[in-house]
Amino acid sequence: MATTTSITTTYAGEFAGKYISAALLSGSTIANGGIEVKPNIAFKEVIKRIATDAIVKNATCDFDATSTVTLTERVITPEEFQVNLQLCKKDFRSDFEAIQMGYSAFDTLPPSFADFLLSHVVAKVAEKTEQNIWKGVTANAGEFDGFITLTTADSTVIDVAGASGGVTATNVVAELGKIVDAIPAALYGKEDLYLYVSQSIARDYIRSLGGFGASGLGANGTNAQGTQWYNNGSLSFDGVKIFVCNGMTNDYAIAAQKSNLYFGTGLLSDQNEVQVIDLADIDGSQNVRVVMRFTAAVQYGVGSEIVLYTPTA
Repeated sequence: MATTTSITTTYAGEFAGKYISAALLSGSTIANGGIEVKPNIAFKEVIKRIATDAIVKNATCDFDATSTVTLTERVITPEEFQVNLQLCKKDFRSDFEAIQMGYSAFDTLPPSFADFLLSHVVAKVAEKTEQNIWKGVTANAGEFDGFITLTTADSTVIDVAGASGGVTATNVVAELGKIVDAIPAALYGKEDLYLYVSQSIARDYIRSLGGFGASGLGANGTNAQGTQWYNNGSLSFDGVKIFVCNGMTNDYAIAAQKSNLYFGTGLLSDQNEVQVIDLADIDGSQNVRVVMRFTAAVQYGVGSEIVLYTPTA
């Protein structure tokens, strides 16, 4: 009896979680520990925050509940997304991996290419997720509301207007100073307080410290090394650590505690699937499909403890 050689590789369950996890968690913001990750959210999760007024009072002989405790909450609801790709095995017959496909007319997708394809999909999803975290807009296909979208719509967030014409190496120190000056006193000095800045602001700041700013650094900048002083190390400003956000829109910045920013997903749930499906046994075609499903969203706890810096046209 003739044998049809056809392999359908399905990654599901626990193994699927590894691919989904790699896709969602390998973007720079999450991979470098920039925000809190909340996995296993099947539908939505309530983020509760507690606030009190001045709790220390003058002593009396009685119990006097004069302080106030306020509980606030925000809801994080991960949105569903998918990746659907279709390839024709015929396109790979003349490729250097053709021998891996077998000699039968009923060939299979090259195993190493299947691995490469999955890795490529993971990288692209990670890149898009990184962008969505900061500048995503849920009205756009494949996006969820990012922190810039969410905080822009929140009147309790502390807004700081940027310099007209944008941030440059000449004014970046002054502009970062505006943000730090706006940080509430109760937050300044907190261990997990960060200045989340776009790549453009980070580059301007590095160039400024190299001696090209108007900050009294001298022509040769930090350690008299010019722009050679920086070697992809850590950055800080006025005692606040800087976190470079690769997905943030140019000339935007946010000051917040890491513990106040959340990324939610159901990446460890059984609903996630990564599949490489050979359709030969299904419809007789030479097509191979790649299917991926996942959920993702971001949210913050307290808007009044966030500073949003926006550029001015």
